[in-house]
Amino acid sequence: MIVYGIKNCDTVKKARKFLEEAGIEYTFHDYKRDGVDADKLSGFVGEFGWDTVLNKRGTTWRKLDDEVKESVTDAESAIQLMLDNPSTIKRPIVEGISKNFIGFDPVSWETALELGELR
Repeated sequence: MIVYGIKNCDTVKKARKFLEEAGIEYTFHDYKRDGVDADKLSGFVGEFGWDTVLNKRGTTWRKLDDEVKESVTDAESAIQLMLDNPSTIKRPIVEGISKNFIGFDPVSWETALELGELR
């Protein structure tokens, strides 16, 4: 299992704590330190949709010029923006063995854990 995110993100911290308390082993991939793989990001966009993977609620998005925000109209432009600004990627994204997850919701993660999907 690989958890993608940013080390100092509060949501990522909560997700990592959840996994650790559940005894689930994982590798952490920090976008700021380790970079963003374009093919991997494209795969997540294909799976979840660019409008889900692009975090429009975060500080980084809000600080972008309106012209830049308005230029994001499809998967290609969203991926390029996320490659240029990794903080605009929704966090965490978890690449599991049988299923991938985006964002952290303790209730749905608990259910996934019980179903054996979160491994």
